[in-house]
Amino acid sequence: MTRLGLLESKDLPAVHKLWKEAGLPFHPKGRDKLELMQAEINDGRTFYIGAFEGDRLVGVTVGTDEGRKGWINRLAILPGYRRKGLASDLMAWCEEEFARRGRGLVCALVEDWNGASLALMRKHGYALRKDIFYLRKSLRGEDW
Repeated sequence: MTRLGLLESKDLPAVHKLWKEAGLPFHPKGRDKLELMQAEINDGRTFYIGAFEGDRLVGVTVGTDEGRKGWINRLAILPGYRRKGLASDLMAWCEEEFARRGRGLVCALVEDWNGASLALMRKHGYALRKDIFYLRKSLRGEDW
């Protein structure tokens, strides 16, 4: 039986391990540094939701409340646990939390190579916007 729950500081190393096993690119020396992830949890705008099979973390996503809208980020499920509804459950948790916080819009960025995530988001009513370009500028180096 899989359970969902808010992650704490002690769970963050398991998040790195899961991202690696799931094949999700991440930046452990940059924006995904454990200390920075801890700071995100502490400031209250970002929350990490985990899916657990017993004590094992098998899925995770990050919700970020920017004040105007919520963002679902870094959704990853271990390969052996995919196609069991865990990603949908994690998304629903985020959506409910954003609704509780009064946010009426939830967004996600999905890289073009990630067809499974794109299909999942569209299945759950997320509109694909082809008229928006994502631009970024790193002020801290390439690993951000």
